[in-house]
Amino acid sequence: MGLFDGKVAIVTGSGRGIGREEALLLASEGAAVVVNDLGGARTGEGSDSTPAQEVVDEITAAGGQAVANGDDCSSWSGAEGMVNQAIETFGSLDILVNNAGILRDAMSFNMSEEDWDSVIRVHLKGHFAPSKFACSYWREQSKNTGAPVNGRIVNTASESGLFGMASQVNYSAAKAGIASMTIVLAREMQKYGVTVNAIAPRARTRMTAAVGGEFMEAKAGEFDAWDPDNIAPVVGFLASEDAADVSGQVFVVWGPHVYLMRGWSLVNWLDAGDQRFTIDDLKARKADLFAPAPRGSKIPEMGFGT
Repeated sequence: MGLFDGKVAIVTGSGRGIGREEALLLASEGAAVVVNDLGGARTGEGSDSTPAQEVVDEITAAGGQAVANGDDCSSWSGAEGMVNQAIETFGSLDILVNNAGILRDAMSFNMSEEDWDSVIRVHLKGHFAPSKFACSYWREQSKNTGAPVNGRIVNTASESGLFGMASQVNYSAAKAGIASMTIVLAREMQKYGVTVNAIAPRARTRMTAAVGGEFMEAKAGEFDAWDPDNIAPVVGFLASEDAADVSGQVFVVWGPHVYLMRGWSLVNWLDAGDQRFTIDDLKARKADLFAPAPRGSKIPEMGFGT
């Protein structure tokens, strides 16, 4: 008996690296897997069906169920097509792992419009489009049965999106958007029994090899903290019934470590009473704003802004 017997999963960008390990783990636990990969270069150009098919062959050789999908997850039609393929081939959809991504690093003053648009499209739209069609399917299923559907979405953010990384303004912006999208989708889909979480993985992949170099290489006789295989069990947990009460969360995952992260939080504040601030007021109280908040002080209530 596998953890995901009878379940159907889609993993985008699963022809290589982290996505490959995620697809293999889900399949090893009994899930039927749609292995989605456009097969493009690290920077997004071109296509090749070989990586996705090789993962499918590996899964089926081990006795599992899988089918290759070469759709562009960042296109509306491609995302809809892969969701429909899962349902038509295996009868349902239970798990969506959004993993596909590319890199086109440059300092902001050197970045081209194409470099910006491509990274935002593949990462941000490439996460939203499959999620949109999966959520539409799950919402309809829940309305038809009157019961929660127990769907799972696991997104792939990045510490670059959480903390900002020079020369990655496109990638950082996209990954920050994915973290925020995760929270929004979790709130929207809670009543339908769908959880949405995100991981920010550290691992040795095509995308990180150029940055990490020798620093990320495995060392003989030592635990390989950068092995992409380390990431898959956390995704498996978040996709399981044991994580049915976990949603809207972001986790940094690296080697033997799992860190639960929190977003923007109130650090300190100024209050102008019953009038607005002037520039001179803010100049005069600048040091107060950036000083540690007084211990025991009452934190003001925060509401939603625009």
